[in-house]
Amino acid sequence: MTDRAKQKFIALYLAPASVIEAWGKTDPEYRKAEELKMQAAWGKWMGDHAKMILGSEAGGQTKRVTTAGVADTKNDIMLYSFIEAESLEAAAKAFEGHPHLQIPQSSIEVMAVRAM
Repeated sequence: MTDRAKQKFIALYLAPASVIEAWGKTDPEYRKAEELKMQAAWGKWMGDHAKMILGSEAGGQTKRVTTAGVADTKNDIMLYSFIEAESLEAAAKAFEGHPHLQIPQSSIEVMAVRAM
């Protein structure tokens, strides 16, 4: 299939804020060693899947906007990637075994992106 026939998707890397907060309280030496291992695994995964990744960025401070106004909030989105694949199923399958899933209670949601 040619690149023109590929579809665009967004992958949301999720982990509960409480899990990330608890991880921050882990022994710094242990945490650093584990984070280096995960970064290496992540780098390998990204290299192996580079052709499908259009871009990845980390989430940051979040605000929720409602009819009541604007307020600080937290959500489970840590990172996101825009990707291309032949189908939603192919895109999702590519994330099986992703290093992000080593984080307790984590998940990755893959969603089709459509023009408005």
